[in-house]
Amino acid sequence: MSQYVSRLGRRSPSAASRLRRARRPRRVAMLSVHTSPLHQPGTGDAGGMNVYIVELAQRLAAIDIDVEIFTRATSGGLPPTVELAPGVLVRHIDAGPYEGLAKEDLPAQLCAFTHGVMQAWAGHRPGHYDLVHSHYWLSGHVGWLAAQRWGVPLVHAMHTMAKVKNANLADGDTPEPAARVIGETQIVAAADRLIANTSEEADELVRHYSADPGKVAVVHPGVNLDRFCPADGRAAARARLDLPQDALVPLFAGRIQPLKAPDVLLRAVAVLLDERPELRSRIVVPIVGGPSGSGLAKPEGLQKLAARLGIADVVRFRPPVDQEQLADWFRAASVLVMPSYSESFGLVAIEAQAAGTPVLAASVGGLPVAVRDGETGFLVRGHDPADYARVLSRFADEATLADRFGSAAARHAQSFGWDTAAAATAEVYLGATQSHRRRVRSAHG
Repeated sequence: MSQYVSRLGRRSPSAASRLRRARRPRRVAMLSVHTSPLHQPGTGDAGGMNVYIVELAQRLAAIDIDVEIFTRATSGGLPPTVELAPGVLVRHIDAGPYEGLAKEDLPAQLCAFTHGVMQAWAGHRPGHYDLVHSHYWLSGHVGWLAAQRWGVPLVHAMHTMAKVKNANLADGDTPEPAARVIGETQIVAAADRLIANTSEEADELVRHYSADPGKVAVVHPGVNLDRFCPADGRAAARARLDLPQDALVPLFAGRIQPLKAPDVLLRAVAVLLDERPELRSRIVVPIVGGPSGSGLAKPEGLQKLAARLGIADVVRFRPPVDQEQLADWFRAASVLVMPSYSESFGLVAIEAQAAGTPVLAASVGGLPVAVRDGETGFLVRGHDPADYARVLSRFADEATLADRFGSAAARHAQSFGWDTAAAATAEVYLGATQSHRRRVRSAHG
C-alpha cells in the first residue's frame, strides 16, 4: 500500500491549503463512452460506474471544479447537452446507431466519438478544459487522444480490467477480447494518473499492466449518505414493498449477468430449503435488476433456473428501480447477497450497509474493503452455494443478527461519503497537473 499515492480519508489542513494555493483544474472533460450518467442503473450496461460518475461530478462541482461529461447518444431525440446539476453538463455525442449497439461493438465507433468530442472542444477558446478524466478502457482511448491534442493531463479510472475478469470468469461466461487487454495496457502507459478503488486494484494495475506505482492513486468510491440511510427502518420499508414482516429476505440487486452470480444465491436458497423445508413459508428472495452483458444472451435464464430448482414460489423478480426505491429495498432486506466473481469495489455493498443492512459477499476484488467480515457482514471464499446457504441459515435462526450487523454496517458506511472521495479526487487532479507540467517543461529543455 505504501508504494501508491494513497488518497483515502479526510485532507489535512496543509493538504487543503496546498490545494487552494496550487492551480488545480477548473474544468474537467469527463468521458463515459459506453454508458450515460443519465441511464437507470441496473439496466443494460448501466451500473455502479453510472452512480460513481454522477455523484463524483456533482461533488466536484460543489468544490468549484466544473465537469462536462461526454457520453454516446443512444436516442435520436436527446438534446445535445443536459445540465445534470449546477456545474455539471452532459454532452451527447453521435457515434454509431442510436440503439441496438452492444458494448462489444463500440471500439469501431471510437473514431466517430472522438470526432464529436473534438467538435465540442473546437467551439471553445483554447485552454477550455484543464484535464481529462476517462472512465473504462473505451473512454481511455478517446481521453488519450484528447489529452494529447489539448495539451492537458489524463486521469484514468479502469473500473474493471480484462485480465482480472478473465482470471475470474463464471462458468460459461465469455472472456474479454485481446483487443481490450492491448487497449488497457496502452492507456496505463499514457495516463498521468490512474485512480484505483482499492489497494488491491492498485496492485493489479502494477502486476498485470506494469503500471508505475507512483502514478497510481487509491481513492475509495463513496455513497450518498443522505439517500442511503436506515431512515424509518426495516418494518416500514417492508410494508411499503409488500414484504412479510417476519420473513427472511436475502436480496440480490444489480445487473443480471454471470459475472454478478445471482444464480449462486438461487442455488444457495435451494440448498437451504432442501435442508430446512420449514423455512419455505417464511423466505422471500427478491432479484432486483435487469439482464446485462453476457446475461442478455439468456434474458430469462434466471427465471428458468428458479423453476428448475423448485424455488420459483419464493423468488420475486423485479425490474431495475431508481435510487430512492433501491434504498428501500436495501432497508427491507435481511441481508444483501453479492456472490460476484469479480468486483473492482462493489458500490452496492456500501449502499446497502449505509441503509443499515448487512452484506453476504464473495471475498473478491474490493469487497473485503467494503465489508468487514464478521462485523458488518460475511465474506465467503469461492462460490459454493452450500457456503452461502450456511450463512443464510444463521440469519434465519438468529433473530437479532440482521439488526446487530446492520447497525455496525451503517456506522462503517459513514466513512465512505462522496465529499471525501471528491476531495481526494481533486488532489489526484492536482498531482496529475503538476507532473504533466514537469513533463512538458522537461520535454522543452
